[in-house]
Amino acid sequence: MKTSTMKVTPANVAGLGAGVLLLLVMLYLFARHWAEFVQYCINAQIYMHRYLVLYLLQQRNHQYSGGVMLALCSFIYGFLHSVGPGHGKFVITTYLATHRRQLNASRLITLLGSLMQGVVAILFVLVLAIALNLSMGDLSLSRYWLEKGSALFIAAFGLVVILRAVGLPQRKRLAFKALRPLTTTTQHSPEDDCGCGHRHLPDATALTGGWRNALWLIVSIGIRPCSGAILILVFANAVGMFTWGVISALSMALGTALSIMILATLVHHAREKFIAANDHLTGKRLAQVSRLAVILGGILLILFALVLFNSVIPVSANGDFIAAGC
Repeated sequence: MKTSTMKVTPANVAGLGAGVLLLLVMLYLFARHWAEFVQYCINAQIYMHRYLVLYLLQQRNHQYSGGVMLALCSFIYGFLHSVGPGHGKFVITTYLATHRRQLNASRLITLLGSLMQGVVAILFVLVLAIALNLSMGDLSLSRYWLEKGSALFIAAFGLVVILRAVGLPQRKRLAFKALRPLTTTTQHSPEDDCGCGHRHLPDATALTGGWRNALWLIVSIGIRPCSGAILILVFANAVGMFTWGVISALSMALGTALSIMILATLVHHAREKFIAANDHLTGKRLAQVSRLAVILGGILLILFALVLFNSVIPVSANGDFIAAGC
């Protein structure tokens, strides 16, 4: 079997060193200016929300261009809002970097997760603010516990990913091998190392985690409602324009979806390039590397969930949705 090896040259070493140095500088700047970056994102949200409120009031006064601008600016708000810090981007990046999925499937997962965020925000306001008529303080308390619960859900997702990667016992499907037609191609398992010259890839289900992991991922992204959507929905309900608040919330969700889908596409291509660069690995070795990557992804999700759980903004009697993050 012919294998390809990477030749070590001074140019390769210099390029690797420059890349590591650049990464360290970026991490230093990121850590040093993180607080300023978060504050800037919050201030930008407040600034954009003033325009959303203005367009909502214009629509209320029968200035119908206000409704068009409300939907358009809500979409832009959702797109820019997702560029800032948030749980959805970390979850989707970690998962897609360690689980091999088709690009269209990755985009669909991010789209559904983002849309679920908007739907959860609508249900949050519809049930608590309209049906139960809770005060802003009670809404803030409900938001507080919902975000705590979403962090625990992300931690549970990370634990499930780890357990499946280490070989959690699963139900075995009944297979009648004797009834299968004979073929001229020999089938191998991912653990085979028979020296036949074939590159044995891990099973597709093992790499992607199947539809159950996709469902876990969608809920992990969408279970935490967008703070901006909650705020505009509460205001829209107060001025009797709840339907337009729903339109604004869904437009935000679509903007968020577009931003995270771009991120998912970049992560997908980066992962595929990494796999192509390690084409010399045998099937058994590739399966081991894939399993370790999945375990690492699960650990990162758990650690992130702990940080998220401990950083939920405390309850405020006046409501604090704008600063709650997304």
